[in-house]
Formats: sequence, structure tokens, C-alpha cells
Amino acid sequence: MLAADPQTTPSGAAILRFLRVTLHMGFAVLLLVAILRLHFGDSALGDGTSGNGTSDGGAPAGAQRYVWSALALALAAAYVAGTVLEKRYAAGRSGFNPHPYAVVWLGLVTALWGVLLAGSPDFSWLAFPLFFLHLHVLPRRIALLTITMMTAAVIASQWLASGLPVPTLPVVLGPLLGAGFAVVTGLAYRALFLEGEAQRLAADELRRTRAQLAGTQHEAGVLAERERLAREIHDTLAQGLSSIVLVARAAEKSLTDGDLATAAERLALVQQTASGNLAEARSFVRGLTSPHLLESSLAESLQRLCAETETLAAARVDGLRCRFELVGDPAELPPQYSVTLLRAAQASLANVRQHAQASTAVVTLAFLGDEVTLDVYDDG
Repeated sequence: MLAADPQTTPSGAAILRFLRVTLHMGFAVLLLVAILRLHFGDSALGDGTSGNGTSDGGAPAGAQRYVWSALALALAAAYVAGTVLEKRYAAGRSGFNPHPYAVVWLGLVTALWGVLLAGSPDFSWLAFPLFFLHLHVLPRRIALLTITMMTAAVIASQWLASGLPVPTLPVVLGPLLGAGFAVVTGLAYRALFLEGEAQRLAADELRRTRAQLAGTQHEAGVLAERERLAREIHDTLAQGLSSIVLVARAAEKSLTDGDLATAAERLALVQQTASGNLAEARSFVRGLTSPHLLESSLAESLQRLCAETETLAAARVDGLRCRFELVGDPAELPPQYSVTLLRAAQASLANVRQHAQASTAVVTLAFLGDEVTLDVYDDG
């Protein structure tokens, strides 16, 4: 159950992929060669055969070969099943995680190989791809221990098959060199895999951080939009609605007193203020500038604001006089600056009407070189 390649550099991924494919192909080729030698070669079966072509227990030698072949196919099926499950899980095509069962799978594959090795030394060479699996699945110390035991089993199988009283140097040296090469290559593969896994985890963490940052930015944008709407409502709609209520009360009083002309004038002012509030509401819901600034400059909008303030004050019979003064040569300002200054003037005059008990208010817009100032003065 060799894990799929983690996200790593292109060269590292290519090396890991090559090693993994080579391992699987090597296992398949060695297993196929062993099966063919069982049937067509001079394979020595572990329980021996008599001169008449039957086993010592009387079973035909051919039947034994089919038993070992069946076990070899079972080994192939177990190997392929673990590899396919791992590949599907790594590709996201399966929700079953085979990693917790990797040691069990490796134990099953190794046990089947051990049984086959006891039957025929032709299965000895399957030990070398299995060495890679042990190094990949098991902790390093345990893997080295199991590889040592498997190497000893291969040497014993080769020695018994040779029929010699003492194992020769090639019988011992061949498996040892193969095991050493497999260990070195397997450790190199493991190092590449762990490096790739570390890069994959770092990439996952980076993606999570980006997602969190995007969420934070979205939340900040939502809060900023809420603050903008709150300011717009306070500076425009709330003040306008307050004026409508006060002027409507004044109109009601005029009707009670029988002054129909004054009542009609004040009701017209209510309608005008409501229409202005409706235009303001539509503009800031769409994120646009004030409708006053769409039709005129900042200075003209402030002058109109002063006139409206004075008209509303007259309707409420509080005697507030409001005038606008312009200092310097007007310069074109960015839209957001004009909106900010207009909103500040609206809020200031609303406070003057409600709290200052003033008789005069003066709004001064001054252009001083590369600076612009707004001053709202009242005598309350």
C-alpha cells in the first residue's frame, strides 16, 4: 500500500512516480516469472517429489504447482487491492481511508509471500519489492528488523534448494547485496516522500490561511458596509424623518388653528423632505453619492442645505437662520471627499436644530491652496 505522491516539486514528483511504478512493475514481473517457473521450469518444490513424479505423500506434483499458483494469485490480488484502494483514496474518488489498515495489509502480503517461499525458492526475489513496502509502511527500526528476517529466510530457502551442506558465498552474498540496495533506495524514497508530504501539508496550511484571510476580509467588508449604511441613515434618513415628524406636527397645529395656507405650505415641505429622503435612500443603497452632488457642486449642495435647514426651522417656528459662506476658489474634489463633507454638514446642522437652541448657523467652506476646510458655527 504505497501512498500516492504528495504535492511536491515537479522533479521530486517525477522521481517518486517513477520509483512507485517501477516497484509495482517489478513485483508483477517477478511474481509472473516465479509462476512460470513453477509450471515450465526446474522449480524445486519445498516438499520434494519422488522419482515417479508424485510427492512423498502420494499427491501428484502438478497438483502442488496449482496450489502454489493459486496462492501466488491470492498474493497478487491482495497486493493490487491495497494499491488500488490507496490510489482511489489519494485521488479523492473514495471515502474509505486505507491507511489505518496498511500494517494489516502488509502483514497479509508478507505472510502469503512466506508461504510461497516455503514452497519454492523462485519466490525469493519477490522479497526485494517487499523490502520497499516495509520501509514505507513500518517505522524504520521495525522495517530494518523485518527486512533482516526476510533476508535470512531468502538465504535459507536458496540454501535448502541448493542441496549443499553449507551455503555458498553467492547464496549468502546475493540476498545481502539485494537487501542493502533495497534499504538504501527505500530510505531515499522515504526521504523524498516525507519531503513531499511536508510540502503538501505546508500547501494545505497556506490554502487554509488564505481561506481564513478571505473570510476575514469578507467580514471586514460587511462590517464596513454596515458602518457606511449606519452613517448614511443617521446623517440623511434619520434627520429627514425627524424633520418630517416635526413639520407634520406644526402642520397639524396650523390646521387646528384654522390656518389652511400655512398648513398647506408645511405639508408641501413634508412632501419635499420625504422625496429627498427617498432619493437619498436609493442612492446609498446602491452605494452611490448623494443625489445633491449628482446635480450640483459641493458648494451649491451646501448652499441648498442651508436653505432647506432654514425652511424647516421656519416651519417649526424656531427662528433659526442659516447661511452659507464660500472662501477661496472652489476646486473639484474626489467624490468621496465631497460626500464626507456634505454628510458632516448635514449632521452638524441637525445637531444645531435639535440641541443648540441657536438663532443663527453659518456653514463655511474654505479652499486654502491644497487644503479644504468645513466649519459649522452657531450662536447657541
